[in-house]
Amino acid sequence: MSRALAKDYYSRSGKRLVALQTLFNLGAFPDVVRESQELSELLLKGLLRYLGIDPPKVHDVGPTLLQYRSILPQLVQDQLQKIVDNSRALRKDRELSFYGDDDLIPMDSYTAEDAKHAMEFCRWLYELLGPVIQ
Repeated sequence: MSRALAKDYYSRSGKRLVALQTLFNLGAFPDVVRESQELSELLLKGLLRYLGIDPPKVHDVGPTLLQYRSILPQLVQDQLQKIVDNSRALRKDRELSFYGDDDLIPMDSYTAEDAKHAMEFCRWLYELLGPVIQ
């Protein structure tokens, strides 16, 4: 059951990558950042499910990945710090990139570079996890 759900998460993540590119092309940079957070969360929770671990009901599963480091595939262990760092950073931007705040207008605050970085992380993560989850 967990592996079937993990594969579903992975498949849907591939479709979301296409959506990210569309949002980027439209100049919707804060939306790329927000959707990148959701996409990376889906991929990482898929990895946990694939390994038989029930993912926590939080948006940043980096601490859980660190907790289970010893059972992660070696290719994931080798990149774990990059994964954890990016997961944490995207989690911090999750609400602000979507809702903004009185002193932060998302369309004025998130740049093409921010969006590109988030999108590239998601592509990289998708490719990294493909051999594991598929």
